[in-house]
Amino acid sequence: MNLRGEPEVSSEGGQLVPLTNYGIQCMSMGFLVGNEDPVVWRGLMVMKAVQQLLYQVAWDPLDILVVDMPPGTGDVQLSIGQLIPISGALIITTPQELSLMDARRGVNMFRKVDIPVLGLVQNMSYFVCPKCEQSTHIFGTDSGQQAADRMGIPLVGRIPLNAGICTAADEGVPITVSHPKGPEAQVYRTLARTVLSGLQEQSETKE
Repeated sequence: MNLRGEPEVSSEGGQLVPLTNYGIQCMSMGFLVGNEDPVVWRGLMVMKAVQQLLYQVAWDPLDILVVDMPPGTGDVQLSIGQLIPISGALIITTPQELSLMDARRGVNMFRKVDIPVLGLVQNMSYFVCPKCEQSTHIFGTDSGQQAADRMGIPLVGRIPLNAGICTAADEGVPITVSHPKGPEAQVYRTLARTVLSGLQEQSETKE
């Protein structure tokens, strides 16, 4: 997101002011520690940090709050599930079996704590040659779809392994901003619409 520096503290309430770019408010532990400082926290310290990021941030009115969590089924995931109502979890994986194992654990964990799983996103799904633009499934073709089918969830997106996406991410510029009309940007827009549609369906079902 091309955001750096420590967040300011608001004069009213002493809350952290989120950094903003591209019209998106962001807050991260990375803003609160040095670039190369390790964050070696467990248990209560993790819980306290999660609470601070959720409750001590001066968010403007939000349409959606996206929480980017580390892989696994540890303290962070369990803490967030206990602290706030979660509309749904989106599981990110790559086609390799080791990553799919973590994805299955994540799905099982969220189901045990009654958090709806919106679907599976397969990153690095295929490689796009920068010269001929031919797509090659270098990590396998259908592993993400097969895993989603076995878990009973939809495969909601396939993100390509693309040099343009990597470069844009390193520069802190979303591909939807740097190349808004490109096919890679369309992949992300389609994913966003699919997720929003799933959230809307869940909301209507609850009503």
